[in-house]
Amino acid sequence: MKRHFYLSDNLTDVEALAKDLEGNNIQWPHIHILTRNEADLENRQLHSVDSLSRQDVVPSTLVGFSVGVLAALVPLLVAYFFGLQWGYLWIPVIFLSIILLGFCTWEGGLIGFQRPHREFQRFDKALARGKHVLIIDVPPEQQNTVQHIVAAHPKVRPAGSSGTAPRWFIGMQKGWHKFIHWAP
Repeated sequence: MKRHFYLSDNLTDVEALAKDLEGNNIQWPHIHILTRNEADLENRQLHSVDSLSRQDVVPSTLVGFSVGVLAALVPLLVAYFFGLQWGYLWIPVIFLSIILLGFCTWEGGLIGFQRPHREFQRFDKALARGKHVLIIDVPPEQQNTVQHIVAAHPKVRPAGSSGTAPRWFIGMQKGWHKFIHWAP
């Protein structure tokens, strides 16, 4: 899958393109709109980028986890080279390693909450000027369909592309949406 970004000054143009995409079997979890005007999105029943995806939480947590693995290995290796792996002295070292791993992972997530997502940082100035970003995650079999539909909307300009969220993440979003509508 590939993620495409499109910019527009007018939310009505973005809405028309999103409706055309949905009408041509591009499902809603593949279409998101990044804007500072969230209230207007809700009124128009358009799909906003969820708050967790707006922040750099997941990538920063993974970096924190990687650092935590390295930090957890240090006391384990030190204890091994000093011969503490035999007996009860090994247990505090294991607990220290678990605490280091958890702390670094947690700290990475907290750092990520303070920053916008790396992929969306390039749109900060455009969003501040009142523009809207349409984000489409396109499966390979639908690339031509999306290009054809977007070509019919000249007021929505291409703003680049990148890799996308994995299919399991998009599936998880679908399941979450079904749960939210089902739950009381």
